[in-house]
Amino acid sequence: MARTSRHATLTLLAAIVCALASRAVAQDNYEIQVYGADTVAPRSTMVEIHSNFTVEGSKTVQDGVLPSNHAEHETLELTQGINDWAEVGFYVFTSIQSDGGWQWVGDHIRPRFRVPESWHWPVGVSLSNEIGYQRAAFSPDTWTWEIRPIVDKKIGGWYLAFNPALDRSWHGPGVNQGVTFSPNAKVSYDFTKKIAGGLEYYASYGSITGFDALRDQQQQFFPSIDIDFGPQWEFNFGVGVGATRSTDHLIVKCIIGRRFSWPHGKTGR
Repeated sequence: MARTSRHATLTLLAAIVCALASRAVAQDNYEIQVYGADTVAPRSTMVEIHSNFTVEGSKTVQDGVLPSNHAEHETLELTQGINDWAEVGFYVFTSIQSDGGWQWVGDHIRPRFRVPESWHWPVGVSLSNEIGYQRAAFSPDTWTWEIRPIVDKKIGGWYLAFNPALDRSWHGPGVNQGVTFSPNAKVSYDFTKKIAGGLEYYASYGSITGFDALRDQQQQFFPSIDIDFGPQWEFNFGVGVGATRSTDHLIVKCIIGRRFSWPHGKTGR
């Protein structure tokens, strides 16, 4: 009973931290996460809430896009496991602007495939494809496609992940850029059996045929923490600092996820 009570208390505290973070301190990021290679197990559904709040960001309308300063972004992510090497994710993006009003931003779908563990590769490998729409008031490029290779490795208490993502706009000014390079990476260390801390990196360098000048690139560093509340839960919290003038200066992000497993269906009558 005591263990259950402690677990419930920790979960409640984590939820409160996310809620306070999103209100106390989003750029046009709706899902700030470095992917691991694992996929959701078959007959299981992962439900995640991504809360991102920009403490200091753009303060004027730019290219028709609303300012990010003091905007809160809430994203619902639903991921369904298909088998031991595939899953499909679906996103609903929303934004709460500093002057009030909660608005729908867009939706994305994300099929992902991984190298099965039975292949015994030395690193985890998977490939994500994310395709979707976002309203012009929140993104100058309304239809986009992201191809995200994912490589990760656990070495003792260390965890390493690299996502060298490629992005393509199908409608908007970004069409002229062609394919752009947006690498993400994560390094963390298990300080205890339940708590890991580390650094996450997010960037957009520009077209693969010629990167943007450094001042025009987007680069963010997020010191972050992951807490293990049990095999069915996911919790990540981080504070991000923009390293270039084109990046929102300060963002707080929080992810809370819960897995739901479904019983085997009957195969006969």
